[in-house]
Amino acid sequence: MIQNLTKSPSIISSIISDLRCVKHQSNPFVFRHNLERFGFLAGYEVSKVLEYNSEDVETPLGVAKTDKINNHIVVASILRAGLPMHQGLLSAFEYAGNAFVSAYRKHSKDGNFDIHVEYVSCPSLENCTLILADPMLATGSSMIKSLEALKPNGTPKEIHIITAIAAREGLDYVRRLMPKAHIWVGAIDEELTAKAYIVPGLGDAGDLAFGPKLQE
Repeated sequence: MIQNLTKSPSIISSIISDLRCVKHQSNPFVFRHNLERFGFLAGYEVSKVLEYNSEDVETPLGVAKTDKINNHIVVASILRAGLPMHQGLLSAFEYAGNAFVSAYRKHSKDGNFDIHVEYVSCPSLENCTLILADPMLATGSSMIKSLEALKPNGTPKEIHIITAIAAREGLDYVRRLMPKAHIWVGAIDEELTAKAYIVPGLGDAGDLAFGPKLQE
């Protein structure tokens, strides 16, 4: 299932606009803050489909009937670009567990690349609600490799994937390999370049958030 979070205009639409805009991208703090805001609001949308328990809560003047999330949530992000979204999701799900995956493109001299995973930190995922965040979903390979790297930690009850910008090709790839996953996307772009960058996209989210890195 794919949920396009900007199918109807909302504040998320404005955040996606600012993330894309080169005038706003010159300030890494602003870019990180917008990713964090997107993560929080996407988490709010995810919260609408979670399970809730009814419980009585004592107030200073009596007892109120309330609803509390019943899901055991683990928020996971793909380093390094996913960190601001991770923080936003924690603002929505303050009691969530935390997982991190280092997945990156390893380029070869012929211009092709493979996805390498070098680091995983994760609590038990058994029967949990896993929310995996990454700002960009281009080919979908990083997302699938990250989910595979998390598998030894248990089988989640459900998986929610959150991304700001996704390419149609990558969405189709993830849906084909993970048909039961829920995908929440801020915007869907139709084109990938020969080097598998999303067009119009927004550029390199990791570099825009944390500064350029040396290329191997």
